[in-house]
Amino acid sequence: MKRLLLLLILLLAAHGPASAGDNDGELAKVKERELEQVRERISDLKKSMDQSAKARDRLTGELQEAEVAISEKRIHLKELEKQRDYSARRKAELDGQIEKRRAELNRETDELGEQVRAAYMSGGEERIKLLLNQRDPATLGRVLTYYGYLNDYRASNIDAVTDAIDELAKLRSDAAAEEARIADIAQERYAELGNLGKAQQQRKELLAQLQDKIASEGQEVARLAAQEKDLTRLIEELTSILSDYPISSEDPFTAHKGRLTWPVAGQPVHEFGQPRAGGELKWNGVVLAAPRGSEVRAVYHGRVEFADWLAGMGLLVIVNHGEGYMTLYGYNETILKNAGDWVAPGDVIATVGDSGGQARPGLYFEIRHGKRPVDPNLWVTRRPSQ
Repeated sequence: MKRLLLLLILLLAAHGPASAGDNDGELAKVKERELEQVRERISDLKKSMDQSAKARDRLTGELQEAEVAISEKRIHLKELEKQRDYSARRKAELDGQIEKRRAELNRETDELGEQVRAAYMSGGEERIKLLLNQRDPATLGRVLTYYGYLNDYRASNIDAVTDAIDELAKLRSDAAAEEARIADIAQERYAELGNLGKAQQQRKELLAQLQDKIASEGQEVARLAAQEKDLTRLIEELTSILSDYPISSEDPFTAHKGRLTWPVAGQPVHEFGQPRAGGELKWNGVVLAAPRGSEVRAVYHGRVEFADWLAGMGLLVIVNHGEGYMTLYGYNETILKNAGDWVAPGDVIATVGDSGGQARPGLYFEIRHGKRPVDPNLWVTRRPSQ
């Protein structure tokens, strides 16, 4: 019985941790499936909204494709510039190493040449002469020892010269490879700039067609109202989809009201509550004029809930800060974060642009509490450092 009881205890001990590990693994799989379902629901929501926008206006769908293509090309160009800068720095480092090794090789070669000339002047029978010219055995022993040191030094000097030649050849090969890489990057960048120019021209033509259509039909108010309705629907759906993944913080968003920093340094073009489209609508956020490509920074901790193109907003980033508060960043040239990413105050999330069919570069910034837009000027008071 004792043996049976001991065996049972051992089996339970062995089975316990394995079961816990299995449970942890199953839990992780369940969570991953849930997250995948969330991603699919958000993707389906985006497709549905795109279809609705295209159904209202074919040109809006084409504008989306053009602006997304421009964004992708600008991101690719920035990556090419980073690669080019890295290769240029690497090439400069290699050139510096080449000059250093060349100087060392010249010095070692000169020393070896002096030794060879000295050996030549002393004659080819140098060791025999030393043996025949010395009568004192003790002196002879010391001379032979010195002679051995001299031969060792010559051999090490020859090895050093050989190594220096090999290393110099490798450095030159590496430098040539970097130079070829820089040339390839330059060629690829030139081609991408051409593609960017074509995409920008296409966008320009689409904007002209869209403006002509709006002017002829007089549907500006209806179009803006439909876009505002899309944005409200998007926020409601995102809130519903992500309700099982709330954001909590020991340092809540509301505790920083009036002390947040503007996401970009820019001059206000439109203010919260100002009339829009002849006074029938109002601005729900602010528009800040800023140079194209300026960095757009998150105003507070949060999770990116949306990072994609939306009619009227262009390339839009929505960050959830908890307590029902969200910040919106629209009209961007590029988006540098993905849905699900966590951000901290000051993190770069996008760059300023004119997407959404805007006439000039700027940033649309909005704060919402649930469905209700709130005045950003009551929350954000600090100018960003240049």
